[in-house]
Formats: sequence, C-alpha cells, structure tokens
Amino acid sequence: MTIEFKPWPKIPRATGESVTITEKLDGTNSCIVIQDGLIVGIQSRNRFITVSDDNYGFANWVSDNEAELLGLGDGYHYGEWAGAGIQKNPHNMVGKKFFLFNTFRWNKDNPNLPGCCNVVPVLFQGEMEEKEIDRVLFKLKEISLSEGYVAEGIVVYYQKTKRYEKYTYNYVAGKWCK
Repeated sequence: MTIEFKPWPKIPRATGESVTITEKLDGTNSCIVIQDGLIVGIQSRNRFITVSDDNYGFANWVSDNEAELLGLGDGYHYGEWAGAGIQKNPHNMVGKKFFLFNTFRWNKDNPNLPGCCNVVPVLFQGEMEEKEIDRVLFKLKEISLSEGYVAEGIVVYYQKTKRYEKYTYNYVAGKWCK
C-alpha cells in the first residue's frame, strides 16, 4: 500500500497582507443571482426566497427594482438587507436598504452602481498590521456612539487569501447582542 505525502499547507501571515475592513451591518444576509441578463434567484443566507415566501421584504424589493438591479450584471451579488424592522436596526434607518459586500467592484467611483443599492462602509483599506483591527474597532465604536447607534462590529477581507473574518463587540452564545 502506498500513500501520497500531503504536507500541511502554508498558513499565510495576516500582518503585511492587504486587507479591507468594512462595518458589519446588523441586517439579514441577502443575494441577487443574475444569469444571462435575468434575475434567476433571490436568496437569504439559508434558502431561496420569493415574493410569496419573502425575508423581510427583500424579494419584493428586488421585484420592484428589477430593471435597475440588472445593471449589476451576471453573477451572485451578496449584501446585507438592513433597516426598519430588520434585526435591531442600530442605524435607525427609515425604510430598508441593500448594501453590497463587494467594495472593490461597487464603490462610489463606479458609475454603474445602481441607484437603489448601497455599499457597506469601508473603514480601512491597506496593509494589515497587528493592531489595526483593534484600532478600527475602537474608532467605529466612538463614531457609532457619537452618531447615536451601537455598531455590531467589522468584517475583515484578506485580499491575498480571499477570506473573511468578523469581529463583533458583544458576542454571546453565537448571537450578537447589546
């Protein structure tokens, strides 16, 4: 019997890697699936949804904004559906908004960003240093409290390894809480 040697993979260092840190919004994970110029699916975190089997009104919003959303182009467009009546709505938003996660493609400089969409707020972009996460968490907490809301936390995207990590302020039994 012969077996193939498989060494443990190299683990990249976080320090020195380019990262993007965004605010983790307290809403519900959502996705619009576009293929061949048509919306072919609408998703929550765990399932496909429809206008008749909706998740906080997201499928209805997609249906109402379909023509504009097709401007996103083919692909899976993930984001956070947040606002009034969704989770704790810490930003005290009036109405509901869809915040796209892909800050590289959809940013304020992209003229093709549909007007009905937003992008998660970018708090830091650059080379990762050990204390950067704590610095950004502290800064966001200061800003959010001065603006009258309690931020949930941040999401760190490591560009080289294409992985995400989340850091929340209060985490109990697998759920964020005040």
